[in-house]
Amino acid sequence: MPALYILIPVAIALVGFAIWLFFWAVDSGQYDDLDSPAHSILFDDEDPLHKAGVEQASGGSEQDKPRD
Repeated sequence: MPALYILIPVAIALVGFAIWLFFWAVDSGQYDDLDSPAHSILFDDEDPLHKAGVEQASGGSEQDKPRD
C-alpha cells in the first residue's frame, strides 16, 4: 500500500510530461507535413540515365581516360 503513494504521483507526472511533450512537438511544427517525407523516398535525387548520357557526351568517365 505505501508503494502506491509513490507510484501514483510518478505516473501522473509521466502522463503530464507526455502531454507537454506532445504539445511542444505540435507547436514546433513536427506534424505540419506528414505526406512529403513518405513520398520523397519514392523519387531518386539524380536520374542515372541522365548522368550516363552526360558521361558519354563528355568522352567517357574518368576511369576510361588514360593516366599520364
